[in-house]
Amino acid sequence: MSHIPSFGVGTFRLKGQTALDSVRNALEVGYRAIDTAQIYGNEAEVGEAIAQSGVKRAELFVTTKIWTDSYAKAKLVPSLRQSLEKLRIDYVDLTLIHWPAPGNGVELPEYMEALAEAKALGLTRQIGISNFNIELTRQAIAVVGKGEIATNQIELSPYLQNHKLTAFLNEQGITVTSYMTLAYGKVLHDPVLAKIAGKHQATVAQVALAWALQLGYAVIPSSTKRENLASNLLARNIKLDAEDMALIATLERNGREITPAGLAPVWD
Repeated sequence: MSHIPSFGVGTFRLKGQTALDSVRNALEVGYRAIDTAQIYGNEAEVGEAIAQSGVKRAELFVTTKIWTDSYAKAKLVPSLRQSLEKLRIDYVDLTLIHWPAPGNGVELPEYMEALAEAKALGLTRQIGISNFNIELTRQAIAVVGKGEIATNQIELSPYLQNHKLTAFLNEQGITVTSYMTLAYGKVLHDPVLAKIAGKHQATVAQVALAWALQLGYAVIPSSTKRENLASNLLARNIKLDAEDMALIATLERNGREITPAGLAPVWD
């Protein structure tokens, strides 16, 4: 069974010094899992923050994602080696295919085989996928074998609960990693979540993250503010009751924030 830390720090949309500061602060307040991607353009800053932190490599869990222009068999492994150079580490703990990108010119079997090769070479300890629907996840499993896909990192929030896909992933023993768990901050103004937060003397962000954790998902929220990074981590201490979870279940509205043309699959 794969092991994915349940709580990490995300770096989507963070660039330059902002990315470096965010990761440095996250490591200082206790995060040990960091999520980046080739397309984020911040692997070097993440690597710099790790190097400055003095945290032992063995204590960290680093995830990166292969971008669509490196899906071809001849390109994937070299692109991951470049990522490792930027990150200043010998291996990543998890490497994901960032988007299925149907019609990209590289078929799924080719990039999944190349990803498996990266693992066989020791460049990554685990492999996974991101933004894959049920059918594409099935196809990916067929290529690399059952038990090989550690996670599917997908957009999930109280407004986008993705029941069919998450049920399928659970059934397959694939960890669900939730990104955009706060729906770009939209859930922060939700009256139902605010009421639950009041009951637990928590913030709304903590409640949304606790909801995902309680469903067994891994979360990777990002923040540029040190106090928010620290506050988000406290979501691990909140235990929502059955009534809270039932109330949050009613917030589903298929509220998807990200579905880039040419990259996204047909969603379930």
